[in-house]
Amino acid sequence: MKKQILVTGGCGFIGSHTVIELILSGYQVIVVDDLSNSNASVIDKIHSVTGERPDFHQIDICDRNALTNLFKQYAFDAVMHFAALKNPQESYHLKEKYFLTNVEGTRRLLAVMEDCSVNHLIFSSSAVVYGNPSCVPVAESAPAGAVTNPYGETKYRSECDLAEFCEKNLAFSAISLRYFNPGGAHPSGVIGEQPIKPAANLIPAIGNVITRKTDSVQVYGCDYSTCDGTAIRDYIHVCDVAKGHVAALEAGFARTGHHIFNLGTGKGESVLGVIHAFEQASGQIIPVNFSERRQGDVASCYAQADKALQELNWKVEHDLQTIARDYCHWLSLSN
Repeated sequence: MKKQILVTGGCGFIGSHTVIELILSGYQVIVVDDLSNSNASVIDKIHSVTGERPDFHQIDICDRNALTNLFKQYAFDAVMHFAALKNPQESYHLKEKYFLTNVEGTRRLLAVMEDCSVNHLIFSSSAVVYGNPSCVPVAESAPAGAVTNPYGETKYRSECDLAEFCEKNLAFSAISLRYFNPGGAHPSGVIGEQPIKPAANLIPAIGNVITRKTDSVQVYGCDYSTCDGTAIRDYIHVCDVAKGHVAALEAGFARTGHHIFNLGTGKGESVLGVIHAFEQASGQIIPVNFSERRQGDVASCYAQADKALQELNWKVEHDLQTIARDYCHWLSLSN
């Protein structure tokens, strides 16, 4: 009998790609999403790729009654929790909303899991919890919590809640995956990053130029102490992130307590380096427009991912060029 996995935020970018990997790994998947920044048509795309259609329920993660009723319908073996607001810049002026959805929503989910004796959770965290790291690459043992925006604060607060929950519930396992900068698209070209709200991250901004929706990419800051003056980040293929979640899930069934893993490539790429990779993949010149640094942005952040290799047997399979190629392939089929 297949294990049943609830995926919250399963119509979003990372959630949907993880649903695909879960199905291909032999799990029965049930998707919850409030569709505030996604579209239910993603379920059809998942079916197109996998041949299976996951059950879908439109539920707000803060609706405890709806979650309770859902848990009564199924016998979940584990939960993958992606549902969250995720725009760091937006979080400055919507702080209360971010804390309600990201922190309180996670607490309500945990309460329902406890009531229904579901003891395994994989949590979608972020490298943003490291704030402005003093050295790179960043290991899981690096100081966390000195975040630079309210979004990061919500992720760190939820990690702390998970650690406390595991201390009180000794049979519970929670794995927080701190991933860096996911990008790319499924190699089939069927599914990619297609938020309803304007995306604040680099790769969708590049995509908007490639598809002629905008004239240039806004680059925030060209005076960092980096190789070309632009910020350096760790760009990881979304399919690698998805496979990391499956690896964490399988490891989580055999352990208890709260555990933290980075998901990253271990290699930093500058903003201009990423733009150049997409120029090569698309065959287009991508104009840039330099402006001031954004509030809360840090100069350089990339992962040390040895722990995930050692304990989860996970490592990246794709490089920046593959991220660019797969994303451009998806763009060509979806526009």
